[in-house]
Amino acid sequence: MHIGIPKEIKDHEFRVAATPAGVAELVRGGHAVSIQADAGNAVGFDDAAYRAAGARVVDSAAEVYAADLVFKVKEPQPAEVAWLRPGQWLFCYLHLAAAPALARALLDKGVNALAFETVLDGEGRTPLLAPMSRIAGRLAIQAGMQALEMKNGGRGVLLSGVPGVPPARVVILGGGMVGANAARLAIGLGADVTLLDRGSERLRVFDDQYGGRLKTRYSHEDSIAECLMDADLVVGAAYIHGRRAPRLISRELLRAMPRGAALVDVAIDQGGMAETSRATTHSDPFYVEEGIVHYCVANMPGAVARTATLALAEATLPYLMRLLAGHPRAALEDDSGLAAGLNLAAGRLTHAGLAQDIGESVTDWRSLIQ
Repeated sequence: MHIGIPKEIKDHEFRVAATPAGVAELVRGGHAVSIQADAGNAVGFDDAAYRAAGARVVDSAAEVYAADLVFKVKEPQPAEVAWLRPGQWLFCYLHLAAAPALARALLDKGVNALAFETVLDGEGRTPLLAPMSRIAGRLAIQAGMQALEMKNGGRGVLLSGVPGVPPARVVILGGGMVGANAARLAIGLGADVTLLDRGSERLRVFDDQYGGRLKTRYSHEDSIAECLMDADLVVGAAYIHGRRAPRLISRELLRAMPRGAALVDVAIDQGGMAETSRATTHSDPFYVEEGIVHYCVANMPGAVARTATLALAEATLPYLMRLLAGHPRAALEDDSGLAAGLNLAAGRLTHAGLAQDIGESVTDWRSLIQ
């Protein structure tokens, strides 16, 4: 199959879908690879390295999008959607539950779209979302520290505190991969950390791991409200497979928080967890609403693009190779976890949760891919 790897064009998105080593593996597998010039240059992979790996380096996006399968990092931007065509395969992060207009544009194009974030492994986990969730969780604390600085509208609280002055109070909503990594970093910095989750077993694991260094609470409306009343930094870290993020923070709750407190909504790529959340960019990451500094960057790992590229490429390549090992239909039939990644096919929605969120019907992919 012919695989196209474009240069990412989202704001401050420097990741690239494949390293030269990954391209070499694809070529050894008998596939042709076209990569757009300078696609990996920002993270240390120049065009010469991709040529040496067997790729054809092309100048324009049009040449990349002529491929049978487009392999990229972030969802297609409007200019990129125009290059897509019926029957073409697309494999990348999509987060369509929060982007119904993009979902409908891709439906109109008739592409077969696999979303990294909805692929499952044998234990029902999200292996292609996990590496970026680890990074985003850690970045959430870094971003929160910046949001609390006076220059960004914050209340001027140092996360760790100093002798004689207590540390900041950090509240993490969600105990998945993002929440676990946010907690790890915040605890390491000496913050006063409370994590809320609905799973008793998950809370037990955190308690066993951190003991008294981490407070745990069952997540429900009253406990969230109680914790936010005194929070300096809140991290939104919930994820529901392929669905819009749960709205757990109302405007009213934000008004009750200390002025100048910070909200880092990692779930913004799935629509956000707060009523006031709206996507921001690395170029303009902060805004203040209801007296709370919001950080809602939808591609957080792009800030550490080299680390993120290396982590993501290692996770996604085996799944791409599996998809390409024979006919894609056979690969999907053989691997239900890979099939769970299929959001759209031949102009129809194939992911039940996504269909429910954007108010469309769902179709079994087996009737669409021959």
